Amino acid sequence: MGAGVSNWRLAQAVARLGQLGVVSSTAIDQIFLRRLGNGDPDGSMRAGLEMFPFPQMARRVWQEYFVPGGKAAQQPFRATPMHTQNDARKLVELCIVSNFVEVALARMGHSHAIGINLLEKVQTVHLPSLYGAMLAGVGYVLMGAGIPLHIPGVLDRLAVHEPAEYRLSVTDAPAPVHMRFDPRQFLGEEWRQAGLPALDRPKFLAIVSSNALAATMLKRSNGRVDGLVVETHRAGGHNAPPRGREQRTSSGEPLYGERDQVDFAALRALGVPFWLAGNYGSPERLREALELGATGIQVGTPFAFAEESGIDPVLRRAVLERVRSGAAEVFTDPLASPTGFPFKVVRLNETLSEPDAYSARERLCDLGYLREPYWINESGTAAQSGAATPTGSASRIGYRCPAEPVSAYLAKGGQMSETAGRKCLCNALLANIGLAQRRHDGLAELPLLTAGDGLNDLTRFLPANRTSYTAADVLAHLLSQCSPSDPVLSADESNAGSC
Repeated sequence: MGAGVSNWRLAQAVARLGQLGVVSSTAIDQIFLRRLGNGDPDGSMRAGLEMFPFPQMARRVWQEYFVPGGKAAQQPFRATPMHTQNDARKLVELCIVSNFVEVALARMGHSHAIGINLLEKVQTVHLPSLYGAMLAGVGYVLMGAGIPLHIPGVLDRLAVHEPAEYRLSVTDAPAPVHMRFDPRQFLGEEWRQAGLPALDRPKFLAIVSSNALAATMLKRSNGRVDGLVVETHRAGGHNAPPRGREQRTSSGEPLYGERDQVDFAALRALGVPFWLAGNYGSPERLREALELGATGIQVGTPFAFAEESGIDPVLRRAVLERVRSGAAEVFTDPLASPTGFPFKVVRLNETLSEPDAYSARERLCDLGYLREPYWINESGTAAQSGAATPTGSASRIGYRCPAEPVSAYLAKGGQMSETAGRKCLCNALLANIGLAQRRHDGLAELPLLTAGDGLNDLTRFLPANRTSYTAADVLAHLLSQCSPSDPVLSADESNAGSC
């Protein structure tokens, strides 16, 4: 549900009620850094660090990034280098620790499983992020926005603290490029001497949008796929592009058709548990999902606007006011995301969804999670598709983003057509959760909210005479039509046989 929206508080609240709470790993290192930059006012980050199994690493991170009393309101947050194929040790440790803290805090106060969600396209942080989450005892790993065929094998190796590698998608690279991570290089001295017990290997749920992708995941993955989340184009965030020739509606949204429909009989025949997602957040659609053979549903938008979520309360109230009047609007923007995937945008004043606000923002890229790695020849120019690279040449990997300054993107071999309408999601998503970066002119980055197509249906979760609702309100409504004979509705096996 976006960077920091499905945070540890929300995941913990859902898990305490017996369902699978899931934290978002996207940009969690920057979120953690900015929480420390604000002085960790509630002490939660310190509490999470105190649980980290390698005290020296935790101490280094705290001393490096904690700002006593918090930074001044008009000062920018500390910047760190953007991630690359070979990050400096300091950045790797920040990834490990931040993912650990988010999962560890979410697991406090209950005995149910916690999951973590990663975007396949944000590849450069996969390995240390997963290891940090596994050190904290994460029970499930969910991944979509790509085809994560090699994550199951990574989980197998990290569970026994063995080196793991993951293929980095590098445009026009003449040969496969891999990222490598050796956990043993980051263990504390006491652990290296005594040995570290094996970790529990979390279950892996691949997020897919079609039968073909579901079958591919099960046939070609390098390890066990424990289940599938089948997400339709009505879900918030990134959507899979329509299959076949690109067409758009009269309003400019991607046009989905018959080829984008899921064959549930074929899905059931695959023989693995699956959950349905994309506007399934109602008792009726939950019942429908169960009748189709699903284990349950994945719910995003209703929880995203609950009190426990990470969305800035001012933004949340503004959206819910529009929901109450039936005026909330979600637009599937085919251009907004640097990934090229359609992205659901909530239209709201004083956000990047407004053309004037988008045009006024100076284009820059200083977080870089959605950058595209590309191959640079020894001449210093981007490689051309199909061009051979001489053996032994001094080629290297560069990084570009169509939302960065246009001149910079073109200089890196990017195409002008790719820059139109692209928005800096990295900075906007952090602004969504009250952690907007301040610029040299004192202005803060603007947010860009996302939600599923059922945004105006959130009125069903608002109790009478109240302007907000909680995660408990959402679950109470979703499960209101359950009967004792229903199959498990949670990915948490401790709830087997219960509704």
